[in-house]
Amino acid sequence: MNSTHNVLLASHGTEGAIAAENAALDVCAEGAMLRHFIVVPDFWKGMTGDDWLNNGSTRDQFTRYLETELSAEIDTHRARVRGKAEARNLRYSSEIVLGEPDKCLLAACDQGNYDVVVMGSPRPKGKPGLRSRMATKLLNKKLCVPVMVVPYPDAES
Repeated sequence: MNSTHNVLLASHGTEGAIAAENAALDVCAEGAMLRHFIVVPDFWKGMTGDDWLNNGSTRDQFTRYLETELSAEIDTHRARVRGKAEARNLRYSSEIVLGEPDKCLLAACDQGNYDVVVMGSPRPKGKPGLRSRMATKLLNKKLCVPVMVVPYPDAES
């Protein structure tokens, strides 16, 4: 059912997030705005600790490497979602923020007039990758926008 005109898609490119992307595209009315919201969790900066990077120059070089890798992944992800949106005659915009995912999502919703927020469910146990850092209890209490949580692909019911 294509009925929404202003959709906030919280997605970061994982298998579950791609399922959310597809669901977000399906609920958009023709010509709708799809706002792609990507949060880079702030914990990544801890990867540049000085336990093995024993001088400032090495630490800075490694930080630039991490930032370049993250940027390339995000650019690929944004290009894929933009292409899907344009193929469906949707308007596309994106925003990348650094911080705690739940707090960033709440702030984004406060700044926009969204019909719905679409996001994937947490990755099931046993699936490789980083577990979600989204504090859904906080979102349930404070979010004033309908939320569509898309099940992880092939997740058992």
